[in-house]
Amino acid sequence: MSGPMALEPDGAEQDTLSLRLSTDPLSRRRVRHDRTLALRRPRWGADHAAVNSLAAELADGIGPAVHPYEVAALLESEGLTAEVIKERYGHPDIFSLAAALYERVPRTFPEPPPPADPWRPDHVRCALRGALFALPGLAYLLVAPLWHGERTVLVLVVAGLVSWAWGQALGHRAFLRMSTGRREAGRTLLKGAPVGALVATATAWPVAGSGSAVPAAGAQSVYLAAAGVLLVLGGERLLLAALTPVIAGAAVLPWWEPGPLLRAGLPLLALLGTVAAAGWTLRAALAGPRVAEAARPALLSSLPYGLFGLAAGTLVLLTGREEPYAVIVLTVSMGPAEWLLYRYRGLSVTALRKTGTPAAFRLRSAGVLALCLSAYLLPLLPAALLTGSAPAPLLLLAAALWTALLLQAFGVAWLPAGVCLTAAAAAAALTRLGPPPGADALSLCCGVAALCLTAGALRLLGRPAPHA
Repeated sequence: MSGPMALEPDGAEQDTLSLRLSTDPLSRRRVRHDRTLALRRPRWGADHAAVNSLAAELADGIGPAVHPYEVAALLESEGLTAEVIKERYGHPDIFSLAAALYERVPRTFPEPPPPADPWRPDHVRCALRGALFALPGLAYLLVAPLWHGERTVLVLVVAGLVSWAWGQALGHRAFLRMSTGRREAGRTLLKGAPVGALVATATAWPVAGSGSAVPAAGAQSVYLAAAGVLLVLGGERLLLAALTPVIAGAAVLPWWEPGPLLRAGLPLLALLGTVAAAGWTLRAALAGPRVAEAARPALLSSLPYGLFGLAAGTLVLLTGREEPYAVIVLTVSMGPAEWLLYRYRGLSVTALRKTGTPAAFRLRSAGVLALCLSAYLLPLLPAALLTGSAPAPLLLLAAALWTALLLQAFGVAWLPAGVCLTAAAAAAALTRLGPPPGADALSLCCGVAALCLTAGALRLLGRPAPHA
């Protein structure tokens, strides 16, 4: 038995085995023809080098596979035919090659790319809304010298409280209708905003005593109703443009006295601009398609939001009696407060994806709540010190209002309404009775309300269900 001599490294000779038959030793007759039998080894063995190269090339697609059939599908998508698999890789079929690749590549399960944050806030809009909450106060600087006595202030306070409560309830109902269509939300605002202005003005009428303060209360109520329409329908820029006369008039007050005509005319011009902008926005909303058989939410569902608006307005006014500048700081902070509400929801969704047990999510949810609440309150401390306001009432009231708004954002309405109404009634009673001092009574009531609302937020929002 002998084999052929290698003519070159790894040549074809290595695949041939030659058998030569020996001659009969008893026969002296020499065989004249060739009696050599050549056996060629078939190329059915796998070419490991080629398979390893293919495994390295397709490692990213093979690693996440949980079964060789997934690798077979990948090979088909790469265009490997049965002939190529047999000739190049030495496997009889695609499933054999897929199994070999599946064994060679270790399992890897990469994390999917993080999805987009569904609660990503609009930074510009939040900042603009915070400014729009405070800018109307410049109108009071212009018209304050035209007021006669304290009766006008009381009338404006009563009308403002009613408008605030009505606006909160109407805004909630309009947002509920917005889920059906923009036309339905516009119809709700078209009916509710004028009624709210009339109710606020009529409520302030008995307090006025005489008719001199009623026009001021009516103008304030009409502005709040029109501004509420613009804020619900996304017309913040139109509202800012409408307030330009008031902004310009207040900006020149330190250097120039505009006189009674401009002091009354600039706020009136801003009022007319706001009403016109609200009417234009409503007209565009009502031009949208009509939704047939749209279900109307129950009126009772918006009641707690109105009660919360009444309670929040009372607490803010009580704070303003002791610390007037604290109200300005609190009003401006409503823009960052809204931004942090969005961030809380986004961070909670992220925590829901990264935790595997309810206990772990509850712990992470508490951290998110502490982070957002601290981010809201910490900037208010230097703001209170710069304006000369007592920090405690402002911070405690801000904490109570923000946690109440957070619960409302998740549809929890009666708890913040009940807690804030109780706090407002207790603060008003303690301030009216005398001891303890007004600021201490307000801090005590707001502190208790903040603790109750924070505990409610930890309990109700510490479960995965509200964030799913």
